[in-house]
Amino acid sequence: QVQLVESGGGLVEAGGSLRLSCAASGSIFGIMTMAWYRQTPGKQRELVATITSGGRTNYADSLKGRFTISRLTTKNTVYLQMNSLKPEDTAVYYCNAGYGSVGGSNTYWGQGTQVTVSA
Repeated sequence: QVQLVESGGGLVEAGGSLRLSCAASGSIFGIMTMAWYRQTPGKQRELVATITSGGRTNYADSLKGRFTISRLTTKNTVYLQMNSLKPEDTAVYYCNAGYGSVGGSNTYWGQGTQVTVSA
C-alpha cells in the first residue's frame, strides 16, 4: 500500500510561481512512475506531467516550458514546479503513483491540493 500526501497549493497571482510536493510512504517509491494530474469542476482529470523511476519526464503539450516535475528518491518525494501561472491553471492538483503506468485503477492517488491563480 502506498500513501501520497500533497502540499504546497494555495492562492497566487497570475505570473507567480508555486511548488507542489507529494510525499509518498513505503520503500517502493524508487521503482514507481509518478505523475501530477489536475481537475476543475465539471471536467475530467487531466494529466499534467509524469516522471519515471529513471527520471524520464513527460508533459502535457500546453504546459511545456512552464511546469517542471522532479523527484527526490531519498525523500520519497515528487515535486511540481509551476511558473508563470495563469488563471486557467486553477484546479485541484493530484499526485499519482503506479508501477509503470499511471492514472489507472491500480494506481494510487493523493487527496489533492487546491491551486488558485487570480487574474
